[in-house]
Amino acid sequence: LRVNQDEPMEDYPLKVEGGKEDESRRFGMGQTTKDQMRTNVINEIISTERDYIKHLKDICEGYIKQCRKRADMFTEEQLKTIFGNIEDIYRCQKKFVKALEKKFNKDHPHLSEVGSCFLEYQTEFQIYSEYCNNHPNACLELSRLTKVNKYVYFFEACRLLQKMIDISLDGFLLTPVQKICKYPLQLAELLKYTNPQHRDFKDVEAALNAMKNVARLINERKRRLENIDKIAQWQSSIEDWEGEDVLVRSSELIYSGELAKISHPQAKSQQRMFFLFDHQL
Repeated sequence: LRVNQDEPMEDYPLKVEGGKEDESRRFGMGQTTKDQMRTNVINEIISTERDYIKHLKDICEGYIKQCRKRADMFTEEQLKTIFGNIEDIYRCQKKFVKALEKKFNKDHPHLSEVGSCFLEYQTEFQIYSEYCNNHPNACLELSRLTKVNKYVYFFEACRLLQKMIDISLDGFLLTPVQKICKYPLQLAELLKYTNPQHRDFKDVEAALNAMKNVARLINERKRRLENIDKIAQWQSSIEDWEGEDVLVRSSELIYSGELAKISHPQAKSQQRMFFLFDHQL
């Protein structure tokens, strides 16, 4: 975060005659500095949000719109793979930025109460889960298409037409993944410069926990999907599989290893490979 680069002024005690520090002035200065730092963070949140909205608009209008005009080059299924649910994210973020701007105090930005906006949208932000889970597939599909020159030229033409900065499409598509991870950092920074007496303090504190939970939930869902994929691949690698699919009852492989099967009465032992899932062995 850019605001981290501003050095708090309270670190530099004011000196008066005789080399003694003026405690009262230093205290006053510290207070206004905290307000100034909070202003910086609020401005940062608002400005990055506006930049992000423009970014999403450019992807939706500069790329998706143009791709839909070329049914000879893209199927709707391909577009869903490349762009995921970014149009839903764009609609959600437009509402979110409006809510933020309503709470923004232009005359005294440090008095802005933005915590409630994050709390209000915490459930809607869960749509990022679908986007993040799809992102590796988007990269694979893009990588496949950009081996063909006409797609390289087409994507470059889209970028130039929309007057977007010189970054490849996969770079633009990474932004939503980075954005959802950045919210807890911004809120932690905001909380740091919010006095406990500030009307926004409790909401910012709750918003920080809420956005950490959103990030955790997204990671958890991603991990679960990866586990399911691994189990499906594992089962398909076994010849002449009998019985129901493992995925009917289980979604996680907990442990695997060799066990010795002892047969009585001769007490013969045979090595067996066992797999422990969350609901079956």
